[in-house]
Amino acid sequence: MIDATDSRLLAALQADAQITAQDLGERVGLSASQAARRRAKLEADGLITGYAARLSPTKLGLTVQAFVQVQMAAHSPEAARDFLRLIAAQPEVVACWTLTGEADYLLRVWCADLPALNLLIHHRLLPNPAVARVQSQIVMDQPKPDAGLPV
Repeated sequence: MIDATDSRLLAALQADAQITAQDLGERVGLSASQAARRRAKLEADGLITGYAARLSPTKLGLTVQAFVQVQMAAHSPEAARDFLRLIAAQPEVVACWTLTGEADYLLRVWCADLPALNLLIHHRLLPNPAVARVQSQIVMDQPKPDAGLPV
């Protein structure tokens, strides 16, 4: 279990993973050394699984974000492994979830443009023999950006 101080520390780290121990301690009411020790314990306990930079898709030339639902034709373990290997090899696929309901997988993708999304769907996903159907939704706007977890 984490206490209120750990919750504040985790929230501060989600907002700014590069925060110094001094600033982190000031933000959560601890000394720099106490904040650093707590941070190290949260890392060791697996509550903090890593740190990453948030990149600007538009600055990288990625103008189309889409969610792609995939319905499988076959549900064997081999078909699932083959499909997941395919997904892992596609750099445009930035996240993949398995679902209940009509679709078996939901993919979040970033592409340079609509022709690149079309290429991904029609030339890489649909030719896979385990894939029965693909449905995509193109993101028009993202009024709430990706956020940290509620702590």
